[in-house]
Amino acid sequence: MTEPLSLRSSRPPTPRGLPARSIAAALCLLLGACAAPPATTPPAGALAMAWSAPLPHGGQRAALRDWWSGFDDPQVAALIDAAQRANPTLAQAAARVAESRALAQAAGSSRWPTLDANASAVRSRSVLPPAGAIQTTSGATLDALWEIDLFGAVRQGVAAAEARADASRAQWHDARVSLAAEVAATYVGLRSCEAVLAVYEEDAASLQQTADLVGQKVRAGFDAPANGALARASAAEAVNRVAAQQTECELSVRQLVQLTATSEPALREQLLPQRARLPQPSSFEVAAVPAAVLSQRPDLAAAERNIVAAAAEVGAAQADRFPRLSLSGSIGRASIRSGGQTFDGTTWSFGPGLLMPLFDGGRRRANVDAAQARYDGAMAAYRERALAAVREVEEALLRLDAAGRREADAERAAQGYGEFLAAAQTQWQVGVGSLLDLEQARRAALAADAGLIQVRRERVSAWVQLYKTVGGAWQADDDTTTR
Repeated sequence: MTEPLSLRSSRPPTPRGLPARSIAAALCLLLGACAAPPATTPPAGALAMAWSAPLPHGGQRAALRDWWSGFDDPQVAALIDAAQRANPTLAQAAARVAESRALAQAAGSSRWPTLDANASAVRSRSVLPPAGAIQTTSGATLDALWEIDLFGAVRQGVAAAEARADASRAQWHDARVSLAAEVAATYVGLRSCEAVLAVYEEDAASLQQTADLVGQKVRAGFDAPANGALARASAAEAVNRVAAQQTECELSVRQLVQLTATSEPALREQLLPQRARLPQPSSFEVAAVPAAVLSQRPDLAAAERNIVAAAAEVGAAQADRFPRLSLSGSIGRASIRSGGQTFDGTTWSFGPGLLMPLFDGGRRRANVDAAQARYDGAMAAYRERALAAVREVEEALLRLDAAGRREADAERAAQGYGEFLAAAQTQWQVGVGSLLDLEQARRAALAADAGLIQVRRERVSAWVQLYKTVGGAWQADDDTTTR
């Protein structure tokens, strides 16, 4: 009885074999180090150490998440909810999130073996001499393949896809914040437009009464025709002003229809109760350190995740330059029928495969350079976005502070010009003042009233812009579903 052959040597390993394995291991470690991706830390110095603009007083940071419900007008939160349910821009961002998640899942599947079923049946005959019989060959196999990720090409590809998915989620949140701010700003603009329109309409009605009265006095010979012409011109100018303001208000309504994807009749009915009333927000706290504030901005989080993805793509491109090791196996049944005879049996195979890049005309080296360029671009994009974020917050803080300081002066101006107009009206009615003086007083009062409304609008709009620029209460661990 013979002993089966052993695949192992019975001799102990010689010292001469140890250095060879050590060299191979060291070579693998060296090549793996060469495939390491670059740093993923955002560039230092992109954020300022402190705000130069004055910070608002009062309010709480925790209240920012439900800030829209803090308005004294419930239509603000209602319109934002409607927009976030049906706005096409937000739906596109959600679709991009779903796509990136699917791509990340597809990339992750590369870490596991693949198993495929293969079946075939071929009937053939040779016409070359000597003539052969008809032959039928059939078979079925299960084929497995697993690439061993020696140098991290698969791992880095998965990391890049996951980082892109994280970036798309952050961009979706940024789209939500931007959409909410745009809806609120449009609504505030509509209400301020209606408030100015109410002032213009009241002024137009008053001027029409004045024109009628002056016309009667001119026809009776108690006033000069020039005053009649002035009164008619002022009334016509007021009507023209009302028409222009009505157009601006209609444009704001159309914009809200587009943003909320609501039918215009339903939206007009919804807007009717709060006509010409400017909504007032609650205040919230802004951290004194810019880094603490801007870490809550989803657009900066997306830019940071793009850096991570670009770095991983550099590592994947570097790893693609090194050998690739895979294991493959197959098992199945095969059958051959020829000349009335049938031969069948089991087939199997198993073994490793090594792919060694030798020459590709510089393609892999160019892929590494391209990935490195994308990484450098992602770093620059983050710095650009960070600098812009600081500027946006500073601008919102400055506008908010300026509007708050201007509002008291605007109120005093409107009150003073209103009193002056009332006095001029009384003097003209008793025949002491001239129509020209009355029109000058009316124009000053009208400009002061419109200016006060504009300042109040700027203050509310500055709060809305500040909400957007500080990230809208988004948190880095916020994984709200987009569907």
